[in-house]
Amino acid sequence: MMKRSTVKELLGSGETNREVLLKGWVRTRRGNNQVAFIAVNDGTVIHSIQVVAVMESFPEEVMKRVTTGSSIAVRGLLVESPGKGQQVEIQAGEIEVLGDADPAVYPLQKKGHSFEFLREIAHLRFRTNTFGAVFRIRHALSFAIHQYFHDRGFFYLHTPIITASDAEGAGAMFRVTTLDLDHIPRKEDGSVDFSQDFFGRPTNLTVSGQLEGELGALALSSIYTFGPTFRAENSNTPRHVAEFWMIEPEMAFYDIHDNMDLAEDFLKYLIRDIMENCGDDLEFLNRMVDKTLLERLEFVLKHPFERTTYTEAVRILRKAGRTFEYPVEWGLDLQAEHERYLVEQHFERPVILTDYPGGIKAFYMKQNDDGKTVRAMDVLFPMIGEIIGGSQREEKLDRLQNRMREMNISADELWWYLETRKFGTVEHSGFGLGFERLLMFITGMSNIRDVIPFPRTPRSAEF
Repeated sequence: MMKRSTVKELLGSGETNREVLLKGWVRTRRGNNQVAFIAVNDGTVIHSIQVVAVMESFPEEVMKRVTTGSSIAVRGLLVESPGKGQQVEIQAGEIEVLGDADPAVYPLQKKGHSFEFLREIAHLRFRTNTFGAVFRIRHALSFAIHQYFHDRGFFYLHTPIITASDAEGAGAMFRVTTLDLDHIPRKEDGSVDFSQDFFGRPTNLTVSGQLEGELGALALSSIYTFGPTFRAENSNTPRHVAEFWMIEPEMAFYDIHDNMDLAEDFLKYLIRDIMENCGDDLEFLNRMVDKTLLERLEFVLKHPFERTTYTEAVRILRKAGRTFEYPVEWGLDLQAEHERYLVEQHFERPVILTDYPGGIKAFYMKQNDDGKTVRAMDVLFPMIGEIIGGSQREEKLDRLQNRMREMNISADELWWYLETRKFGTVEHSGFGLGFERLLMFITGMSNIRDVIPFPRTPRSAEF
């Protein structure tokens, strides 16, 4: 039995005039009563391969079923193509229709479709050139992340998806429960009796693996998490989904400068890897989605990242001589418009900001001796602003306890986190990188819903 060849293998083959078996989906069909030119794609590469079928060699009832969207198996001769645009083509000897697609109702036609429409048919959008490219890059980027950390001695730690803690203090979390919602058990005061729930206490889907990641780093030295995280924010912006993936390395014996070095090296490695291994997909996206995409990726690679403080950034923004939509004041968080100005106009390179006011950052960040700022770091990119957020973590027990009291965070619930500061504490650091946000930057897609296979958004969990 002949082994199936993929489109990628056939297009890269230097060996022609041989029998091959191809299986895939029909993208287009053109021709006349004498010959049909069928473009077949199997998802392994953005390009399709042309199948040439002499009409008189095939039953009419078979060729009628070879329509856009149908799946076919082709046995034939791989030959050099006399036409422009492709190196090889297949001269069909046998064609079998594996699955029909009625052209009257098949929703993907040769005309262009809006991304909004394609989200409504997320079960089929993988078959388009754009989304085939995006999700091949998503795979390659995932692989590169694991390769980067593995090569540098990091250990991949699987942190819980179900948690009783809120690492970010955000509060917008999805509750996990096995209680009967039609007959909720209640205490005498009317509150929910979670002692009867599966875990015996309130639990939620995680917003971050960081706190558990720190526990691993404080024994294994360097770990990373890479998994799904969840936010129950009722947000419909192009930058928010309810379920997304995060990469969160945590490193013992790292200070803020080590952390910045790692973040810059990591981002450049990933972009370089995708440019080297996904060239055809990137070129397509640069041509069809964002004509500045390749230029922007090169921009990140060729410049060392500028490093400056939040305080200096505020001074620069206040002297910018332009009006921003959001106010610029020391103590307020910077908005995307401020971050992009720093990257795109002032420094003209990626920027890492450090030493933010403690009041706008999380409880676990190391406090500076000035009593006002913490050793936070945000990496800012063109077009999107912040792409990485991280910090040196507070390793001193008394300072961490004071900070938690100030922010009304329960020490009882995080007793296990505090104990790492009692037993052999060391300086340590880490950061979080939103996987989909990085994908948006690398693919040029402007909506986060278009870089995750099945986006979860308010009132939308259909697929």
